[in-house]
Amino acid sequence: MFAFILAFPEKRWENYLLPVDEEPMVRIVERRLLEAKRIDDVFTIIKKGQLKRYSLHISNPVEVKAKNKLEALYKALPSSGEVFLVEGNMPLIMPFLVNYLSTLFLESDSEALIPSWRDGTLEVTHAFYEVKPLKRALETCLAENEKKLSCIAKHLDYEKVSIEALSSKNPKVTLSFFKVRNSFDLRFAEESLRKI
Repeated sequence: MFAFILAFPEKRWENYLLPVDEEPMVRIVERRLLEAKRIDDVFTIIKKGQLKRYSLHISNPVEVKAKNKLEALYKALPSSGEVFLVEGNMPLIMPFLVNYLSTLFLESDSEALIPSWRDGTLEVTHAFYEVKPLKRALETCLAENEKKLSCIAKHLDYEKVSIEALSSKNPKVTLSFFKVRNSFDLRFAEESLRKI
């Protein structure tokens, strides 16, 4: 299975090369994904023109010219297979959780396995997908001028897994969904990385 890291900024504050303990955040995400048993390789989707900046820090940059994350993902995905999708600002991603989710995904008959919160919020950038249905969902989103990645779930036959149920067994699960957006988040990520 392949993992795809979305490091495709749409907003000014999105900086996937932000150092967390002097290491670029996206490199930490890649390294932690490679620790997962079923992830054979990791590809990082970046904006066209950013290759020089990223190639120093990641193994497999995929340079894409696109208007937004939806289009970038559509252009970067292979034609078939199974993929894990994550955003490049989630340095606390837990390899054991990726292992567990991959097992659930392979045992299910669904096109996707998406973690969800009690309030119904789906973590589409922390999920496993069959590539062909995912590409069809992305095509539909793009045709409908959708801007948010969350729209892909509307067009997929997916299975949900409760984050709260998983975290009741292991509280570290919730760290996996933490996104670094500002300096406060950065400090929390640094402290947490030292403990895990």
